Amino acid sequence: METEVLAVLMFPAAVALLLLGMPVSFTLIVVGVLFGWVLYDHRVGIQLFNVVQTTASQFLLTAVPPFILMGCLLERSGIAERLFRVLQLWVGRLPNGLALTTMSMATLIAATTGIVGAVEVMIGLMAIPAMQRVGYRNDLIAGTVCAGGSLGTMIPPSLVLIVYASVANQSVGKLFAAAILPGALMVGLFLLYIAARGLVSPPSRLDTDTTDQDMPLGRKLGLTAVGLLPATGLIVAVLGTILAGVATPTEAASVGALGALLLAALYRRLSASMVWDAFQRTVRLTSMILLIVVAGSMFSSIFRGLGGNTVVRGLVEAAALDAQGLVLLLLLIVFVAGFILEWVSVLLICLPIFVPLLDSHGVDPIWFAMLTFVILQTSYLTPPMAPSIFYLKGIAPPDMTTRQMYAGVLPFIVCQILVMGLLIAFPSLATWLPTVLVRGF
Repeated sequence: METEVLAVLMFPAAVALLLLGMPVSFTLIVVGVLFGWVLYDHRVGIQLFNVVQTTASQFLLTAVPPFILMGCLLERSGIAERLFRVLQLWVGRLPNGLALTTMSMATLIAATTGIVGAVEVMIGLMAIPAMQRVGYRNDLIAGTVCAGGSLGTMIPPSLVLIVYASVANQSVGKLFAAAILPGALMVGLFLLYIAARGLVSPPSRLDTDTTDQDMPLGRKLGLTAVGLLPATGLIVAVLGTILAGVATPTEAASVGALGALLLAALYRRLSASMVWDAFQRTVRLTSMILLIVVAGSMFSSIFRGLGGNTVVRGLVEAAALDAQGLVLLLLLIVFVAGFILEWVSVLLICLPIFVPLLDSHGVDPIWFAMLTFVILQTSYLTPPMAPSIFYLKGIAPPDMTTRQMYAGVLPFIVCQILVMGLLIAFPSLATWLPTVLVRGF
């Protein structure tokens, strides 16, 4: 009983260190070591080394660096500017066309990087000045950029999906396939809201310079072929080989990184400095993510060793929850944890506890995974602790207030809740495509 109390105390201890400003990875390591000392005494170092060794031997995590490298190379090759330009040609005339362009570009950038936060910063730096110049309200600008950035959680090949598959022992290909319909539904609702708002309250003036209304159709098609099709083809090829079982995620990501190099050459952006910069950023992001993976694994290992799983199982049994009640409770925990922790930490701490409970209640793991991604995406946007707001503050102009940012994200949160409700009402939205598309997993 004493160790079980200590297991429960690990969470307030971690929150206290986070509030003191300690990085997430070091917080989880420190708490793991301190509480692990009670359990293992001086042997805690050996136990934690075993955790590091086990984590490092997970082959699926080798897909993380090449996916990040692919995203960094595509970013440095000028794909974001080209996508923004091409999409603007086709949707710029629609109601709130510039905001629609921004959201569409965020969807494609999310599919090339898979990195939460990077998508938001990338599109924000280009879209915010353009939208302010033509009279968009700051709340719509903030909501569009934040919601677009959140798509890095849901749109394959998201790193969130890869880490989830590694921790929960699920197929990456099935998770990628399962995310297609919910991701498309969410993007569709985002676009529908932006267009509807454009009909009710259009920008104060039209952006006639950037919609290129007089450009010949042949010129538009040429720009589309050069700016959109190569990157889209690369994304489809990477995901397609994984879904078809032709290549493992690591192999597909490595080919994708090579394809990104070829695209950089095609766009005449390939240089030693560009490649070196992309490699440096890849090493930094990979190190950050994998350090959090190791730290989270340490934390969850000590939590289980202290009897934390027994505590959680006892609470669930005492509550006498059915499968649906259990799912809602676990999603609430993920939502609250998403306020405080990085998404990697949330998965690494929660999933080892959740998976046995879900199995005992017969909950479909793919369906629950999709619900988890949506709820993580919602916590990413939800005030007052929304990480999306903190990213936006770093690139926002001085006249964009925090209150405007909060107001801007609320309609998009409603869209995410609608997607959550549809997934709960119609589980086949998550479970059908994996049975149709995925081969060899």
